[in-house]
Amino acid sequence: MTDSPPDTRQRRRRRAQPAAASGALLDPVGGRLALLGDDELDLIHGAALAILADTGLADPTQEATDLVLAAGGSLSSDGRLLFPRALVERVIDSLPGRITLCGRRPGTDLVLGGAAVHLGSGGASPQILDLDTGRYRDSVLADIHYAARIVEQMDHIHFFSRPMVARDIEDPLAMELNTAWACLAGTSKHVMVSASSVESVDAIAALVHRIAGSEADFRNRPFLSLNVNHVVPPLRFDPDSVDVLIHAARRGIPVMVNTFGQLGASSPVTIAGCVAQTTAETLAGMVLAWLAAPDARAIFGPRPMVTDLRTGGMAGGGGEQAKLTAAAIQMARRYGLPSSTIAGASDSKWPDAQAGHEKCLSVTLALQAGADFVTQAAGTQASLMATALESYVIDNDMLGSILSAHTAIEVSEATLDPAAIHAAATGAGHFLGEAETLARMNSDFLYPQIGDRRTIGEWQDDGAADSWKRAHVRVREILAAPPPAIIDAALAAQLETEFDLRRLSGEMFVAQESQDV
Repeated sequence: MTDSPPDTRQRRRRRAQPAAASGALLDPVGGRLALLGDDELDLIHGAALAILADTGLADPTQEATDLVLAAGGSLSSDGRLLFPRALVERVIDSLPGRITLCGRRPGTDLVLGGAAVHLGSGGASPQILDLDTGRYRDSVLADIHYAARIVEQMDHIHFFSRPMVARDIEDPLAMELNTAWACLAGTSKHVMVSASSVESVDAIAALVHRIAGSEADFRNRPFLSLNVNHVVPPLRFDPDSVDVLIHAARRGIPVMVNTFGQLGASSPVTIAGCVAQTTAETLAGMVLAWLAAPDARAIFGPRPMVTDLRTGGMAGGGGEQAKLTAAAIQMARRYGLPSSTIAGASDSKWPDAQAGHEKCLSVTLALQAGADFVTQAAGTQASLMATALESYVIDNDMLGSILSAHTAIEVSEATLDPAAIHAAATGAGHFLGEAETLARMNSDFLYPQIGDRRTIGEWQDDGAADSWKRAHVRVREILAAPPPAIIDAALAAQLETEFDLRRLSGEMFVAQESQDV
């Protein structure tokens, strides 16, 4: 599932090339936006290398220390792990330029490292917008499963990253294993979860091996990956997460090597400084993954976030955030590495106009900058602190429009056709009845599922429902229908017993509009 990488500079030039025009709907072209020039990227790269070599990271685990020391690293007098420039550059050149994350049905595999962008859910929200009351409450395991079932039906949400915390399960190991189960039982798309310990990694690995049929089958087609936040900025390892990163890489589980610095708080207040520190912290994790397992499927995951300096809280919906994310992704493209990031972290508490414009701005810039894999692009609200099931349906329309806007434009004799223009201009005076128009009506256009294009009169006569109300009805329809048989029923029953998993076949939602909202 990985390809041997060419030279970093060659990979960067290869990935910067536009995709060939195919005329196919939703074959998005990314990587056209360049906020930083090559000289500026080189300066940031140099700063990141200097940070790793001269400052290093505090609190390394013994295993991480042993790996880096054996590869030529060192410890500073105060115990910080230092990464020599030659080691970092060797790892960058050795990491794969293309990685495939698999789904469990045709058409759901995700190839990272080309021109395509993959958009999905994500987060660790502690709250969810309740379907019945219209008020936020603590999220529970069933909510995660319901979200997975909704995403399974959304054409433009390509993967399912665990969006909420199951706050009804206190034990971390039980929570993380049950969360993986709730996701995998709800969608056949690629799944991402988290693990807080090596024990959780092993438990999740055992579960996916059983679902795949064997460990070898899973390693060949990995349909689950782990989000790993190995650093606590500025420049300090999280020991438990470092253990998870190393162990998961060795077990053949793809890892998102994520770094969450906050500009102006745990990272410098300048975008250039923040990107340099974030790049250094992310590269440190990539080095550890590669040293632990040279065939590791490690995805470069810079996730710098903007702090509202008036309050100290996160401000994920502003233009500065979109620009910061785009700059961080440019570094991934400079290295020719498959990348993931966050975009869509709206500050709005409701799926409203604010949520729409903030999500659209940040997701669009992430796509244009060339991100391969964008989490939190759908479903989240309130600066990632909450999830709304209706948002998946609304955001699916938004993501479809963004993807459609970035498809290649076919310029050819067939699409220009001056003779046809002459015939229409001197004949009927329009193109509505032309065979070409009818043929392309469905192949070249994406029609919204929730967005309303009817006349004012038709809309008013039908109750004048807004997007949220229409999405609310759709969510209830999905959850009232029999769930898809993602996992064979007999195997599911065996797994529930074998792994002491919570049953997911409890009370379903009723397909009716809430009377309390």
